[in-house]
Amino acid sequence: MTSRGLCRADILLAAAACAGPVLGLDTGSTLASIALVGGGRVMGTMARPVTSHGASVPAAVDELLKGAGLRPGDLGAIAVGIGPGSFTGLRIGLSYAKGVVFASKAKIVGVPSLDALAIAALESPAARPGRQICVLVDARKGEVYAALYQIMADGLEKVTQDVVMPLPRVISRLGHDAILAGDDKANDAAALLQAKGHEVTVLEHSALEFRGQYIAALGGARIAAGGGDAADTLEPLYVRPPDAKVGVSGQPIPTEGVWSAETKNSFSNI
Repeated sequence: MTSRGLCRADILLAAAACAGPVLGLDTGSTLASIALVGGGRVMGTMARPVTSHGASVPAAVDELLKGAGLRPGDLGAIAVGIGPGSFTGLRIGLSYAKGVVFASKAKIVGVPSLDALAIAALESPAARPGRQICVLVDARKGEVYAALYQIMADGLEKVTQDVVMPLPRVISRLGHDAILAGDDKANDAAALLQAKGHEVTVLEHSALEFRGQYIAALGGARIAAGGGDAADTLEPLYVRPPDAKVGVSGQPIPTEGVWSAETKNSFSNI
C-alpha cells in the first residue's frame, strides 16, 4: 500500500476488515451512491437518482442496512464523500452521516470523492504502472473538478490537489497515455485529447454509480489504521468557494499552480 493509502480495492477491503461494518456514502451528484463493506468484502451497494437528497438518502440507507441484516448501531464507521461536488448534496450527505454517528457511536471519516473514482479507474484492465489517471467531473460554470494521479507498482500517487478549472486547461497537463474517469466530461476530455493524437482510455460511467463502495473501503482502511475525523469539525471539500476568493490585488486566486505542481494530499494516515 502506498503512503497515500490509494491502492487496489481488494487491498483496501482487507485492510478495512477489522473496522467493522462500514457504510460508504457519496451524495455529491444527482446520483447518490451508498455501500456497505465488512469482513473484507462488499456487503451491498446501491445507486439512486435523487431529486431531494434529504428525502432519498435515509430511506436508501435503511434499505441497504436491512438487506444486510444490520441496524445503524451495528456500524463500526461511516465513510462519507466530502467532495468536490454539489454544494447542497455534500452538505446534506455529511449532515446525515453526522446524525447517524451521534446516534450510533460509530466513527466517521471523510474521503475525497475524486479519490474514490481514481480507485475505480485503478480496477480497470487498462491500468498499468506508468499511466496517468485523470478524474474529472462537471463543476458547471464552464469548469470541471479534477485531480491527477500516477499509477505506481503498489497503487496510486496523487500528484495534484483537487482543483476546479476549464476543461482545456486540465487536458493541457496530461501526457499521451491517460485513463479518464468521471461523468460526461471525461468523454469531452477524451475527444479533445484524441484530436491531438493522444492515446486515452475512458472508464465506463458505471464506476460513478458504485463509488460508494470505494468511499467505504478507503474510509474503513483509514479507520483500521487508527485514523478518522471529528464529527463536529468535518466539513465538505468544496474546492470552489460559494463566492470566488480574491487575492490582495483584487484578482481571483489562480488554481493552475496546484495542478501543475506535484503536491501532497491530506489523505496520508493509512
